[in-house]
Amino acid sequence: MTKVTQTVHSKETPNILVFLVDDLRADLGAYGHQQVISPNIDKLASEGVTFTQAYAQQAICGPSRVSIMTGLRPETTGLYTIRRDGRLRPNQPDALSMPQLFKANGYQTVSIGKVYHAVTDDQDSWSTHIKKLDNFYSIPGNKQAKFAYEAGDVDDEFYKDGKVATDTIKTLQQLKDDKFLMFVGFSKPHLPFNAPKKYWDLYDSEQFAVPSRKKPDDMYRLALTRWGELRMYGGIPKQGDTSDELTKTLIHGYYATVSYMDAQVGRVMQALEDLNLRDNTLVILMSDHGYKLGEYGTWNKHTNMELDTRVPLIISRELSHPNRQAGVTSDAVVENVDIFPTVTEISGLPQPKVDGKSLVTLIDKPNMPWTNAAYSLFNRGKIMGVTVTDGQWRYTEWRDAATQQIRFTELYDHSESDIATSNVSGQVEHVNLEAKLKNLLHDKFPLSAPSFYEKRHIKNNELVQ
Repeated sequence: MTKVTQTVHSKETPNILVFLVDDLRADLGAYGHQQVISPNIDKLASEGVTFTQAYAQQAICGPSRVSIMTGLRPETTGLYTIRRDGRLRPNQPDALSMPQLFKANGYQTVSIGKVYHAVTDDQDSWSTHIKKLDNFYSIPGNKQAKFAYEAGDVDDEFYKDGKVATDTIKTLQQLKDDKFLMFVGFSKPHLPFNAPKKYWDLYDSEQFAVPSRKKPDDMYRLALTRWGELRMYGGIPKQGDTSDELTKTLIHGYYATVSYMDAQVGRVMQALEDLNLRDNTLVILMSDHGYKLGEYGTWNKHTNMELDTRVPLIISRELSHPNRQAGVTSDAVVENVDIFPTVTEISGLPQPKVDGKSLVTLIDKPNMPWTNAAYSLFNRGKIMGVTVTDGQWRYTEWRDAATQQIRFTELYDHSESDIATSNVSGQVEHVNLEAKLKNLLHDKFPLSAPSFYEKRHIKNNELVQ
C-alpha cells in the first residue's frame, strides 16, 4: 500500500459516521415518498442537507463501493465487477483509500457490516478487525430454498443489520473519547427481503401498484437485463414476468426491509446522542446504487438507467457546527465520488487526488449555483455503456469497449419521472441538447481513450501505467 502524508487532526474537527446502505433507491419520506415508513432517516434529513440528484458511478455493489472509498471512477481503477478482479487491494494495491488516509492521520477507522463488497477488502486501512456477520433466514427450510423474502417473528438482532447496529453501538461506546471515521454498512434492502414480521406489518401488499412493464421506445437491446439476481431465489420464475401478486409481495418486502434498516439507523443515532457524540459527529447516509422494483418488467440494478444510478444522499453536519443547514434540500447534481474529498476537507486533511469534488460549499450553502454533471457506466462484455446526466436529461452511448466505437445512443427526459419512456436520441428538436451532453460525455470518456479493459496501475490515486 502507498505511503500517506500525515497531518495531525484538530480537536475541533468532527468525527465522521457514514451509513452505507445496499440497494437503497431514493424511496424515503425525506424524498417525498408517500408509502415508505422511514422516520429515523427522515429525522436525520431534518438535521442536514438532502441531495435530490446524487448519482452512483456504477450500479453494482463492488465497483460502486470502491469508487466511494477511493474517490476514483471505475474507468480510472479499471474495476467493473463483483468478482475478485473487481476488488480494490488485489488489483490496485497502491491506490489511496479514505480509511487509509484517515488512519494515517490519527483517526480510529472502523468498518462494520458490508462496506466493501468483499467485506475484508482493504483490511489494513481499518484500525479494527472486520467481523463477518451472517444470518439471513429464521424459518426452517427457507435457507435451503433460498427464498426471496421472509417475515420472521424474531427480534431485530436476529437478522444481520440488527447485529450491525448493536456492534456499532458497542464500538461507539469504546471510541467515545477518540477521533473516528466509521462506516456502518447495512445490507438491507438488498435481497433476500428478510425482516422481522413487525416491519412487514407496517404495510399491506395490496397498497402497492404494479409498475408498468413497458420498456422505453427504441432503447438499446442491452440497456436492460434479464434480472438474473432475483431469478436465483426460490419462488421466482426462471423466465418470464413476475405475476402481479408476486410483484406486490416483492415490493412489500423491499419496503419492509427499508423500514427495518431505518430502525437500525435510529438505534445508532440514539446512541450518538446518549454518548454525547452527536454534537461533534458529522453523519452521512448514502447508497451504493439504486434499484428497479418491476419497472420495465425488470428487477435489481445493473444498468445505466436513472432508477439504478440515482441514489439518496443526506449529509448532516455535527450539531454544534455554527453554520449547520437543517432540513433543507439541494438539487445540485452530485456524485458518490464526491464524498472522499468532502470529508477530507471538513477534517482538514490533505486533499487526495480524486475524480470527485468537495461538496463542502454546498453543505453550507445548499442553494448556491452549482454546475456539474454526473457520469456512470455499465459493461456488457465487449460492449461498454457510458452515460451522463445533467439532472433532467440522460444521454448514453454504447461503445465497443476495446475501440470506443459508438454502437448506439440513447437520450431520455427525466424532468417528470425517473422512468424512461422514449429514446429521443437523433430527433431534430433535441439536436442542440444532445450535442451538449455528447460533448460532456466525450470530455469524460474520450473516443481516443484506450480499451476500458486495459490493465492499469494506480499509485497515490494517479495512473502510472
